[in-house]
Amino acid sequence: MMPTRAEAEKILEEAEQCNSGPWVNHSRITAKCAEKIAELCDNLDSEKAYILGLLHDIGRKFGVRHLGHVYDGYTYMMSLEYDEVAKICLTHSFNNSTVKEYIGKFDVSDEELELIETALAKVNMDDYDKLIQLCDALAGSGGVLNIEDRMRDVKQRYGYYPQEKWNSNIRLKHYFEKKTGNNIYKTVNQS
Repeated sequence: MMPTRAEAEKILEEAEQCNSGPWVNHSRITAKCAEKIAELCDNLDSEKAYILGLLHDIGRKFGVRHLGHVYDGYTYMMSLEYDEVAKICLTHSFNNSTVKEYIGKFDVSDEELELIETALAKVNMDDYDKLIQLCDALAGSGGVLNIEDRMRDVKQRYGYYPQEKWNSNIRLKHYFEKKTGNNIYKTVNQS
């Protein structure tokens, strides 16, 4: 089940009241980028892409946790029976179906980590997962960033950025450029 755009906006507004910060604007930018790219893809619904982008980081509602926000978002959306959003909360931080190259602190309990790993192992990543990963990589809290700039920002904050994750984001950019026939930066910066 998926929330409507209005329901998703309300969920994000309520989350912002619990924990405001730059993540909320990052989520809105991710949503707008996802919507614009999806409009140019035959197999993606732009409304669904917007909603998934808007709620991909909803686990931040519960506080400043790194890997913990993945768990929090996934379990929160599952409790609301928004399975597709829960999947995106889970997959947006991973370029593959493992936690091996997760960037940030592993601030989860053993039980939470086991749930993440078990759920990830069951996921077949589709174009929505790929789209939100790309848009998450493009979205800074202040606007759309060049992927290379965003990766430098992440590397500066965390002290590292695995080369394979970098390469995967570049591959996602090329993948969606091929699907849309457009330069991704031009697509997401169009009004």
